[in-house]
Amino acid sequence: MKRMYVVVLSIFFLMPFTSHAFSGEGCGGDCIQCHKLEKKDAEDILKKLAPAGAVTEVKRSPIGGLWQVDVEVNGQKGIFYVDFAKKNIVLGQRIQIMPIADIGKPVPEKKIDFSKLPLKEAIVLGPRKAEKKVAVFTDPDCPYCRKLHDEMKQLLSKRKDVAFYIFLRPLPMHKEAYKKAQAVLCEKSLTLLDDAFSGKPLPEPTCSGAQVDKNNALADSLEFGGTPTMVRFDGGVLPGYLPADQLSAWIDNKKEAPAKNAPKE
Repeated sequence: MKRMYVVVLSIFFLMPFTSHAFSGEGCGGDCIQCHKLEKKDAEDILKKLAPAGAVTEVKRSPIGGLWQVDVEVNGQKGIFYVDFAKKNIVLGQRIQIMPIADIGKPVPEKKIDFSKLPLKEAIVLGPRKAEKKVAVFTDPDCPYCRKLHDEMKQLLSKRKDVAFYIFLRPLPMHKEAYKKAQAVLCEKSLTLLDDAFSGKPLPEPTCSGAQVDKNNALADSLEFGGTPTMVRFDGGVLPGYLPADQLSAWIDNKKEAPAKNAPKE
């Protein structure tokens, strides 16, 4: 018996894209026989999203009906998906497949080795000697990252046992984010960090983008596709945004409502 699957997208953002649909006539059991997405087609789509980007590969996604397009923008890797009709795109980093029978069952929390994170390279928000450390992979132009930044500051006003280690990880879809991250990391300035998340103008970077590139490579190696993504001191990983009270409970490893998996922009 064939198993049925559902798709869970890390980013729920569908964008209409005007194009002619394939007729679909004459398809056999495998629709790939009559649906094609040429690299040039993918490049035309990418130009509308990130003109400076380049398509590195077009391949069939794990889910039928979607093409996966691997891209590189300013040295950063990214992914988007195109439906077979070439009418919609899905912006996201990964597709997770699970049997319908598993819906509703507890999902094991992803774990990483926290001790291997290069905390000395992060910008520290909170007391460095805090007992409970949390690494945060975040993007200055991500709306939910901005909300999380405010919630972290609110939490720190009430707790002195927590410190957030900020790894700026600009996503390719945000054209100005790389330069903003670069400007902040060059100075390792909390003031510039706050300015970046407040949308204030930043000075020109005074160093190379080497640290930004290292942060992106680290996030990629950990398979952190979206932002924000947090890592607790015990290695627990949480993608998404939480309000301060729920964030505090998560840090204490108490069972609370899951993170709000907003569009991780």
